[in-house]
Amino acid sequence: MLRIEYAYWLIAAFLVYTGLRNLRDRHRWHAAFWLVLGALFGGGDAILAQSAAGNTLPAQLGGGGVIVLALLAPRLQRKAHPESSSAEQRLQSAIRLGHTLFVPALLIPLVTLLVALFGGWLAIGGHALFAAPQMTLTGLALACVVALFAASRVARTPMHEGVAEGRRLLDAIGWAALLPLLLAALGQVFTHSGVGTAIAAIATAWLPGGSALAALLAFALGMVLFTVIMGNAFAAFPVMMAGIGLPLLIRQHGADPAILGSMGMLCGYCGTLLTPMAADFNLVPAALLELRSPYGVIRAQVGSALAILASTIVLMWLFVFR
Repeated sequence: MLRIEYAYWLIAAFLVYTGLRNLRDRHRWHAAFWLVLGALFGGGDAILAQSAAGNTLPAQLGGGGVIVLALLAPRLQRKAHPESSSAEQRLQSAIRLGHTLFVPALLIPLVTLLVALFGGWLAIGGHALFAAPQMTLTGLALACVVALFAASRVARTPMHEGVAEGRRLLDAIGWAALLPLLLAALGQVFTHSGVGTAIAAIATAWLPGGSALAALLAFALGMVLFTVIMGNAFAAFPVMMAGIGLPLLIRQHGADPAILGSMGMLCGYCGTLLTPMAADFNLVPAALLELRSPYGVIRAQVGSALAILASTIVLMWLFVFR
């Protein structure tokens, strides 16, 4: 059975590879950062198991590892390694390959969707091939491996070159590669610390009583605001759902949870387009593309973000209460 733990171990192996390559190239801070992170990914199951058994030492070591990452992060330099080929060679290769370059990238969502839809039907010898609780994430990990094989076949290059290019890109992104994980965890921290309850109290006190439209606008705009603050809609969603979505829209006004959740996340994604806190989406591409302004990507997205937000709010009002 393919479990999500295998994906974590595969990520850990790639991080260790990245760290060892940096160590060989005498990039000691990069090497230390990726090796510590690889150890945390690889040992996560052991930490959880030991914590469940009452042994807190592994969890304390894991917390120490997170502190070490925070200390190492400012020392990382976002400077890409030298290109493995010249600009002219890359242009000639792109012309030769044409639209087949998109095949590996398109395989990732395709394989993930197929596993999510039909993975539960796949079995070998009566044993399910995919574990049900994390089937989509497992499918995503499998899709990335399939895409790596496909990229090697399309580009007619050895597979280790793809891994090496992944290492080069990871070093160029640096600590920002961890932002989605950290911000998603931040949402749970906010929820467990009672931020959602506080928002519910404020919303109940200030919103017009019995107004479904006012509650819907507060939820949608709150998703945008909290996403701008935290940089990730996944971090904002549990806070706004606990504060306004569940108590006011679903329980009080009978909103459809599926429509509210999906469109609420889309509102949050509009906030992602507007914030430098979403560094891996907005600041890192600006740095990699060597734009004059680090906020050039955000400026280009403002019009699209506001148009999508307005359209989503209208559609929510039309469909969420039906």
